[in-house]
Amino acid sequence: MDKFVIGLDYGSDSARAVLINAATGETLATAVRYYPRWKEGKYCNPAINQYRQHPKDYVEVLEATVREVLGAVSSEVAANVVGIAFDTTGSTPCFIDEQGTPLALREEFAENPNAMFVLWKDHTAVREADEINALCRRWETDYSAYEGGIYSSEWLWAKALHVLREDEAVRGAAYSVVEHCEWMPALLTGRTAPRAIVRSRCAEGHKAMWHAKWGGLPSEEFLTTLDPLLAGLRGRMFETTETAEKPVGHLTEEWARRLGLSTDVVVAGGAFDCHMGAVGAGVKPYSWVRIIGTSTCDIMVVEPEVIGEKLIPGICGQVDGSVIPGLVGLEAGQSAFGDIYAWLRRVLEFPLKAILGDRLTPEELEKACDRILPALTAEAEKIPVGESGVVAVDWMNGRRTPDANQMLRGAIAGITLGTTAPMLYRALVEATAFGSKAIMERLRREGVRIDRCIGIGGIALKSPFVMQVMSDVLGIPISVCESDQACALGAAIFAAVAAGLYPSIEAAQQAMSSRCAMEYKPDPTNHARYEELYAKYLDLGRYCESC
Repeated sequence: MDKFVIGLDYGSDSARAVLINAATGETLATAVRYYPRWKEGKYCNPAINQYRQHPKDYVEVLEATVREVLGAVSSEVAANVVGIAFDTTGSTPCFIDEQGTPLALREEFAENPNAMFVLWKDHTAVREADEINALCRRWETDYSAYEGGIYSSEWLWAKALHVLREDEAVRGAAYSVVEHCEWMPALLTGRTAPRAIVRSRCAEGHKAMWHAKWGGLPSEEFLTTLDPLLAGLRGRMFETTETAEKPVGHLTEEWARRLGLSTDVVVAGGAFDCHMGAVGAGVKPYSWVRIIGTSTCDIMVVEPEVIGEKLIPGICGQVDGSVIPGLVGLEAGQSAFGDIYAWLRRVLEFPLKAILGDRLTPEELEKACDRILPALTAEAEKIPVGESGVVAVDWMNGRRTPDANQMLRGAIAGITLGTTAPMLYRALVEATAFGSKAIMERLRREGVRIDRCIGIGGIALKSPFVMQVMSDVLGIPISVCESDQACALGAAIFAAVAAGLYPSIEAAQQAMSSRCAMEYKPDPTNHARYEELYAKYLDLGRYCESC
């Protein structure tokens, strides 16, 4: 009987589980559940860029999705599940008490957003990130050096400090801090005591300035100089990190019962969704994997002897083993991609809802709104490159790469009385492609070789228009990963290695990673025109930065 593994992918809005045949990579069952409290908009305040998630959401969808995939297969298959692994968004940290319990799971903090997981796209800590960057620049050791030289408000230390400053009650109860991708394996194995939690090389290397070169986390002196409120926190966290293919432990009796699995099931280490997604897509040296959804995350792996001591400025980190053990993982990304299209849809929904809201049922109204982007796409495809004169900058949620700056804002220029909604939409699609080109140019400028691009995620599979524009702008072919759950598949690959079914991630990839479903090739004429428009994008971006 073949052996089977479960990969769990925790995204921004929902989680999904896949049950995979570890011998072939075949997906036997998939389940997706939205976070119930998040779906209601609880604990979030977009006006101040606050996005928080309750740990109960994570637990509830875990039980529901695993039970669902096991219910779709025979009892014999379920009995032969040998491994489980998680990927999550990140940096998504939460304060925990001395027992390792997220504070929001304590009654007195049950409705306190500061006691919850701070989602990756929460930008409430811009001030704190600025202070970290200023201190890094004048400190003897630049702790941001392996994180592109610019620390982001999306990352652990900025978020932790912001919460400590803002909330005296949380400050008094907080003992340590944990990333979402670390807490899930800890929960299932019972290793929740703060010093027993297995810490993720991926999470801590990319987002917490952990590096073996300076003995782990930034020094106590650095942290207390940043703010005395951080005193002692470092000593209550960790010294070492682990790559995600290493076992954390086995399912506890409680969690084996709750999930319908055996206590023999091995739980692998956790990592971020984009890093495991790249593994599911078959990442290898010289391939550039783009996880394209509400935002993008770009992942590459490089041999240590190739990158040597070189530090790449303005990206989201270079960490040994964060993607594949033995290779240096490079991360970049855009703070908004599909979110930009969703913004335009919301703008155009307003008259529909205001005028027809009392004439249509909620279902009819939602169906009408669902037709907005397809209708815009159909018309935008007919517009020749450059004809509208509209150029946009894609910084509606700040800029992640190159050179993180969450204070930046997007812009649209060149509008006339003849500008149409499809023209605006096309300009926004082009802007997201130009943002992608800026990342590619930074990597290549720093000597990173890119032979091919692989796209994964919902937009890559479902929007030929967006993908073709991107290929035309970049001037390179883009292969699209066949699996619509590449991140969860990547987690399953790590579960298979942790369970001892394969000796390495590379060996497991050969058997289990996804094939490519299609390829987009650049149109040379459009590419030449886009080179001219890209120059205007850069000019507009420089103007926005100077304002």
